[in-house]
Amino acid sequence: MKTLSAQEIFEKLKGKFGDGVVSLQTESVNPPFAVVPPGSIQEVCRFLKEDPDLLFDYLVCISGVDHKDKFAVAYHVYSTEHRHRIGVKAMLPHDNPVIPTVDVVWKAAIYLERETYDLMGIVFEGSCDPNRILLPDDWEGHPLRKDYIYPEQYHGIKI
Repeated sequence: MKTLSAQEIFEKLKGKFGDGVVSLQTESVNPPFAVVPPGSIQEVCRFLKEDPDLLFDYLVCISGVDHKDKFAVAYHVYSTEHRHRIGVKAMLPHDNPVIPTVDVVWKAAIYLERETYDLMGIVFEGSCDPNRILLPDDWEGHPLRKDYIYPEQYHGIKI
């Protein structure tokens, strides 16, 4: 068992994917994040899970972040074998926040992606279950977006 630093993990990713891994964000974040283009997310995550030196078997969480002009999707992953951790982040346009699902890599992503869709409106293309999980199917909008306007009522019930 060898615990790798975020820099060592990033270098391994860079060696495998080249420009498919953009940068390593280390300032003011814990764990550091490897930034990847949205189209690379599945392939990068599969490598993180399957490479014997990495073995990121635990998808801790998926978060959506609204930066007003763009969205970030952040994946926190951990290796129970090697005890190292890293984040993976992809930036999406605000007008079309779509990214491939990682539910084919980690089954837990099914629920985490549904939550992120529900609250942020980020679409996980190819998801095996793209349905809402926290809000009713007829709920309009995504409450954690910065431009969300909270309704005064829902089905005649004052909120």
